[in-house]
Amino acid sequence: MTVPAHSIRLILSCPDRVGIVAGISSFFAAEGGLITEANHYRDPESEWFFARQVISAASLPYGIDELRRRFAPVAAEFALNWQAVATATPKRVVVMVSRQAHCLADLLYRWRSGELPCEIAAVVSNHDDLRSYVEWHGIPYHHLPVAAGARAAHFDKVAEVFANLSPDVVVLARYMQILPGHLCQDYAGRLINIHHSFLPAFAGARPYHQAAERGVKLIGATCHYVTEDLDAGPIIDQDIARISHHDSVDDMVRKGKDIEKIVLARGLRFHLEDRVLIHGNKTVVFE
Repeated sequence: MTVPAHSIRLILSCPDRVGIVAGISSFFAAEGGLITEANHYRDPESEWFFARQVISAASLPYGIDELRRRFAPVAAEFALNWQAVATATPKRVVVMVSRQAHCLADLLYRWRSGELPCEIAAVVSNHDDLRSYVEWHGIPYHHLPVAAGARAAHFDKVAEVFANLSPDVVVLARYMQILPGHLCQDYAGRLINIHHSFLPAFAGARPYHQAAERGVKLIGATCHYVTEDLDAGPIIDQDIARISHHDSVDDMVRKGKDIEKIVLARGLRFHLEDRVLIHGNKTVVFE
C-alpha cells in the first residue's frame, strides 16, 4: 500500500473491549484525519487488543503535538498504551559490531539505498578493524576496546556514547559481547540483536557447531530484542535454510550468514516502521 510521504503512526495496545476501533475511527473522522493503513489484532489468550494505524499528516490541520493532546481523552477512555510517531523524523540508529562485517555491510548498503528509513548516528565496536569501511560511509566510528578484567569500564563508556547520541534503537550486528543488565533495562525495547540460530534452539556461543553436533536439517537466524536473559528476548523475525549431512560447519556458517543479514534487516525495518508491539516476552508484528 502506498502511503503519504509524511504520515503519523498510531501504535497502541489495551485490554480488549467493544468500541475501540469505532472510537479511534470516529475521532479521526471528526478531526478530518485520513487513515491510510489500519492493522488490528486480538490475542485470544490474553484478550489483549493491538493496533497500528497510519494517518496522512497533511490531512490534519495541526501537528503531532496537538494530535497527542486531542487524542489523550480517547486513550484514557479505552486505557490505551499508545504512542503517536511522525514519519517525517527518521529514527536514530546506533550499530554495534565486533569483527564480522557481513551484517553491518548489509545494513549500510540498505541504508544508503534508502531501504532502511533511518539516520545511522554511529557505529560502536570493541575492535578497530572496520573503521575505514564505516568512515567511508561518512558515519562516526567509536572504538571502545574491552581490556582484560575491565568489562564494567568498557560498558560505562558505551553508556556514555549512547547518552550523547540519544539513539531510538541500538542494533547488535554480530556484536560479540554480552550487554550488562543496566543497559538492557535502560534501553528495553530498543536493543535489537541477531542470533545465528533458530531460537530457542542453540542459544549462546557457537550455535552452528551445536547444530552440526545434533545433525539438524534446518539452520536459522533470529532477530530479537535484547533482555537480561541471554538470547531469550521477544522475537521479531526468523528464517531458515535447509542443510544436509553433506554440509560441514563451514558450509553452515556460510549459508547462515546470508540468513542473518536478511533477518536482521527485516527485523530492523519492522521496528523502524513501528510494526512491532511487545507484549510480555512475545511480539505482534504487523508486516
